[in-house]
Amino acid sequence: MIVLITGASSGFGAEMARKFAQQGHKVIATGRRKDRLDDLAAELGAAVLTVAMDVTDKHSITAALDSLPAEWREIDVLINNAGLALGVAPAQTASLEQWETMIETNCKGLVTVTRLVLPDMLKRNRGTIINIGSSAGAYAYPGANVYGATKAFVAQFTLNLRADLVGTGVRATNLAPGLAGGTEFSNVRLSDDAAAAKVYEGTVPLSPGDIADTAYWIATLPPHVNINHIEIMPTCQGFGPLLIKRNT
Repeated sequence: MIVLITGASSGFGAEMARKFAQQGHKVIATGRRKDRLDDLAAELGAAVLTVAMDVTDKHSITAALDSLPAEWREIDVLINNAGLALGVAPAQTASLEQWETMIETNCKGLVTVTRLVLPDMLKRNRGTIINIGSSAGAYAYPGANVYGATKAFVAQFTLNLRADLVGTGVRATNLAPGLAGGTEFSNVRLSDDAAAAKVYEGTVPLSPGDIADTAYWIATLPPHVNINHIEIMPTCQGFGPLLIKRNT
């Protein structure tokens, strides 16, 4: 298989690249930080092709896809992993610029890459699209505002892809993790490494390896099997009562 992974320079993306490459598949690792991608290629060898690509820039995406050598163009699996959360402020004080960045990356970037890769999958009557969502797309919590909304978009977009792709041989999955460590997610969101570390204190969160294993399982199922949605949480995470503000 040829697997294209966005946001492959760290975290889930890098670990998914390792998983597929180590299992004998070809990986197109894309991201903005070419030096990180080149380190990944040095680690994994000729199975990995690195391509600089910014999913918030349509021209960057088209240039990256146009640059692929002929033998790398038949993409079997697209993993839309690039995404981020920025800030935890309530909506009334949150940064509009941060909201826009999340929408540009998590929604617009994902749909642009999908739209550009999908037609060739349809021509071959095969392919798998794995969109990395989040449990935040299903469950609201204070400070999630636009981040949670973007992941709800990912969930619904994936289901609508399924509606359009019935009978085509092309599959689509929303892979939605809960609390996950071992990535830059909280460091980017909070812009504070100490605060980010506290998010995981006393927990055993999901790891990038857990997500990579799940993505690999989805991609290697028999071609008649589609996983519409898979939500994963660590055992230390669960569900609580709805938030209530009490007057005292």
